Amino acid sequence: MTASSQELHFADAGEAADLAAFLARLIHYDRAAAVRLQAGGGVLAVFGRPPSFEVLAIRTARLDAIVGTEATSSVSSVSGTSGTSAGAAGGPGALDTTVSAGEFADALDTARAGRTADGPSQSHARGLVATVPQAVTGPPWAGVLPPRGGWRRVSGLPGVDEVRGAVAAAVAEFRARDTALPEERRTRAERDRIGREIWTRTLGDTGLPLRAVHAAQSLGFLRPVRAAAPAATAQGAGGGVATAAPDAMAEPLALLAAGGWLRLRTPYGSIAVRTSGLSGLPVTPA
Repeated sequence: MTASSQELHFADAGEAADLAAFLARLIHYDRAAAVRLQAGGGVLAVFGRPPSFEVLAIRTARLDAIVGTEATSSVSSVSGTSGTSAGAAGGPGALDTTVSAGEFADALDTARAGRTADGPSQSHARGLVATVPQAVTGPPWAGVLPPRGGWRRVSGLPGVDEVRGAVAAAVAEFRARDTALPEERRTRAERDRIGREIWTRTLGDTGLPLRAVHAAQSLGFLRPVRAAAPAATAQGAGGGVATAAPDAMAEPLALLAAGGWLRLRTPYGSIAVRTSGLSGLPVTPA
């Protein structure tokens, strides 16, 4: 079955709307952005790489089903209620494809517009259904995702207010140093040098580069949590995602490590970054 012959049945229209907002932010940084989609176990994981941040951004949404639209296709329920149960990404009935972020955003917008046009009663009964766009040739990063398991908690992560403060301080420092540059040195190369110096610093003793925190802030992952948190999902990078009760995400932030990766998990998504020297980090089971 090709990606173009599949529909995603979202369990919650609000989560689909947040996913659309995430795609819009990716497109803001790169109009030709691509995203890798992996679905299984009732959850869709969307991976993107906003330019200049050098990180992977991950957003999830719960699914009721992945449905084949061709006459010869079968219906695969990812919630286990009917048909073939879809397991981990790559398993029977699951989805793993790379698509244009813009086309996927358009598909979500079309689905939301159709849901509104149907009226409250009809849209509630039908749910939110979006067609998976045609697959595209993925960029190199799409073939190197974080591990699906083996994550361990990294100690020392500051609270969410301190994390936001670290980003604000770094942005203020960049602007101040940029303003102080003499005219002859006010070049793209010099500004890039200052940016690299600032954003490669780590957050406290965690080993997490500030660029990862900056990406989380820029993509809206550090905003205050709503009373009904949209991410009633536990995000496991690399497709290791699973549904969870809303109170399971009561912890605003967590820092996890696996292999050569660090992952900043928030209620709205995760930021994963490849790094080195993880063997010296103090870790405890998540």
